[in-house]
This record gives sequence, C-alpha cells and structure tokens, in this order.
Amino acid sequence: MGTKAREIVGKDVKKIVALLNQALADEWLAYYQYWIGAKIGHGPMRQIVTDEFEVHATEELKHAGMLVERIIQLGGVPVLEPKEWYERTHCGYAAPNNPSIAVLLKQNVKSEQCAIGFYQKLADACRDADEITYYLALAIMKDEVSHEEDLEAYLKDLAQK
Repeated sequence: MGTKAREIVGKDVKKIVALLNQALADEWLAYYQYWIGAKIGHGPMRQIVTDEFEVHATEELKHAGMLVERIIQLGGVPVLEPKEWYERTHCGYAAPNNPSIAVLLKQNVKSEQCAIGFYQKLADACRDADEITYYLALAIMKDEVSHEEDLEAYLKDLAQK
C-alpha cells in the first residue's frame, strides 16, 4: 500500500483488514455453499435453480478476489488457511443436508440476507476512514441484493407450482 493511502486510512487499517478477512471467509463459504448446492440439488425447477447457483458461486468467488486484493493493498494478509474460514465467518455456512431445491433456496436467501447486513456494517465502518473499501463494500452488497432478489423470485415461482 502506498504511503499516502496508508496515511488516509490511518489507525483504522487493522480493523478494516479484520473486517475484510471476515468478509473473505464468508465469500469462500458462500462460494462452496452455492457450488455444492448446484451439484446436489433436486426437485422442481432443478436445472434452472442449479444453473443460477453456479452463476452465484462464480460471483462469490469474484468477490473473494476483490477482497484479497484490497486486503493486500492495505498491507494485510488474507486468510491463508481454509480452516480459518469457520473461525472468522460472520454468516456461517449452511450445509446442504437436505438437497431439496426449496430448502437450498431458503438457506441461500438467509445467507444472502446476512451478507447484505455485513456489507452494510463494513460500509458504515469505512465511510469516513477508507473510501476505497467503502465503495468496494457497496459494490459487493449490490450483487448480494441481486442474489437475494433472484432466489426469492425462484421461491415464489416454486410456491405457485
């Protein structure tokens, strides 16, 4: 991270890096939750929903890359061990023990709602301290809102069948 950028972020760097690593853990777990759900899901609308899960998985992986880049820019170290994902996660991981499409959709809606809340928290923490991370949080939150809307629309479609 450049000298001027460090000066702007100041004393909040460690706090922001910790929040970014928490978000990174969540994104990796969200990626896997979508990816595995796309593989095992079954029931009505299976192909349409699992295709959407694969798209969302790709977007969660993209978010993870964005977060790692920002962590490194801030002079931090991204989470290096997958076992730390569980230690640092804010939203957790909903194992798809029931592969029903309806159940998977509900689990993922809940996870997206948690993510939206967390990115709002990150944006609030960075608003005055780190504008780059603030806008990063808003960009990712926009995607998470879109994911929530997509999944809720599929749940409504399923309810009408």
